[in-house]
Amino acid sequence: MKIGVLKERRPNEARVAVSPDTVKKLAGLGVGVVIESGAGAGANFTDEAYRQAGAEIAGDAASAVRDAAVVLKVQRPLGASDGGPDEVGLLKSGTVLIGILAPHAAKAEIADYAARSITAFAMEFMPRITRAQVMDVLSSQSNLAGYKAVVDAAAEFGRAFPMMMTAAGTIAPARVLVMGAGVAGLQAIATARRLGAIVSATDVRPAAKEQVESLGATFVAVQDEEFKQAETAGGYAKEMSDAYKQKQAALIAETIKKQDIVITTALIPGRPAPVLVSEEMVKSMKPGSVIVDLAVEQGGNCPLSELDKVVVKHGVKLVGHANLAGRLAADASALYARNLLAFVTLLVDKETKELKINWDDEIVKGTLLTREGKVVHPSLAQGGN
Repeated sequence: MKIGVLKERRPNEARVAVSPDTVKKLAGLGVGVVIESGAGAGANFTDEAYRQAGAEIAGDAASAVRDAAVVLKVQRPLGASDGGPDEVGLLKSGTVLIGILAPHAAKAEIADYAARSITAFAMEFMPRITRAQVMDVLSSQSNLAGYKAVVDAAAEFGRAFPMMMTAAGTIAPARVLVMGAGVAGLQAIATARRLGAIVSATDVRPAAKEQVESLGATFVAVQDEEFKQAETAGGYAKEMSDAYKQKQAALIAETIKKQDIVITTALIPGRPAPVLVSEEMVKSMKPGSVIVDLAVEQGGNCPLSELDKVVVKHGVKLVGHANLAGRLAADASALYARNLLAFVTLLVDKETKELKINWDDEIVKGTLLTREGKVVHPSLAQGGN
């Protein structure tokens, strides 16, 4: 059995789906790996490093996937209308496609996979169960995004983070508010604390309070009855009522005036990012303050953020870099490659070294988008094909 790995061609994407380390481990499973030349360049993985690990290097995309039973990607493959090579068109019927496929934003593409009889798995749909933790791409990538958000904020901020006492006087520590205490938010809290800032954080999930406080930050939230019920069985934040949003916004409006840096991380799967920082809140912030919006690719937690730009509005610098994890491509690729390795291992029979997919496995069912010409994921199947 062969696995094909394509170069990533979407904007702002430097990651790659395999590392030399995971190529060695795949070879240990009896799986051959064919990688498009230059696929690892953005993550500093050379073709030669892949060769030494046991991979075959293909001169172009078509050659990389020609004999592949499985194709690994970071972001979804390009289609005929995306410009550049039609990567989807290169995949033969029956190919298993695995990657971060953005199903909610790319329903037409998912329907196309089904029409071509491609079996597609979306890694971002990974169930949040103990057995799947090693495959959880949202956690591995969000962790790095949270770290990078603070580093970007520090680079844009015109002052130091920690308190400094000098003969010429004392520099007060920066005040950082992290909005959303999921994986990215918790890493942002930890990183800002390590840099010496005074950190507070907010989240609608009750479980976040203890996590935030365990990292030495102050928890900020309206803690009423709705707040106590504001978490799904899968551990995601629920959409809150308008009444709660108004109360929370009033509390945040008062809190945000005192902050130097705000990092927003709130996302709801399949929905536009909720607005957490209004224009009025931005106006209330001190000149020179910084907002880093990790949700900018889904519309932004602040309506003033602009995708892939750093802009100044009302004296506040808004940082809207796309794909923060991809800005740390080497580490992000290494972690993502391990996520994929664990998932592929689940699909390969140890005796025959061929695909043997247990369609009843909870992990398989949770991530499977298309099979046998149909869109099968429950969140997409209705009207999907």
